[in-house]
Amino acid sequence: MLKQYDVKKDSYETAGYASYDIKSILKTIGINPRVLKRISIACYEAEINLVIHSDGGTITFEINEDDGTVILCFDDVGPGIPNIEKALTPGYSTASNKAREFGFGAGMGLDNMKNCATTFDIQSSKEGTHLRMTFV
Repeated sequence: MLKQYDVKKDSYETAGYASYDIKSILKTIGINPRVLKRISIACYEAEINLVIHSDGGTITFEINEDDGTVILCFDDVGPGIPNIEKALTPGYSTASNKAREFGFGAGMGLDNMKNCATTFDIQSSKEGTHLRMTFV
C-alpha cells in the first residue's frame, strides 16, 4: 500500500488531516495499538513541522507487505534546517509567532519523532528537508 498527501505552508486549518487518515487506515487493518500510537505521534509532529517550517511538501505513507513495516517519508521545499543537531535538542524551537498562537512551537517535534520511530533519518539543505521514519 502506498499513499501520498500534499501539505501546504501555513495550512493550520487542515493540519493533521494526513496523520488522521494514516491512523484510520492502520487502525482498520489492525496494527498493534502500541505501534499505532508511536506512528500517530511521529506522523502528526512531522506533518505540523511541514506546515510551520517549510514552504510546503509531501507525506508518503507506505506499508511493506513483506514484513508489515510502516514507512513514512516527509519531503519539503526549503528553507531547510540549518543545524539538525541543534534542532533535535528538546525545547529548541524556531517556530514563528503565528505558529505559537496556534499552540505549536514547544521544540519537541523532532525529538518526539526520533524517540517514536524504529529508524529515523533526516537530511536537510536550503532546498528542503527529507525525513524518513520506519516503524515495526
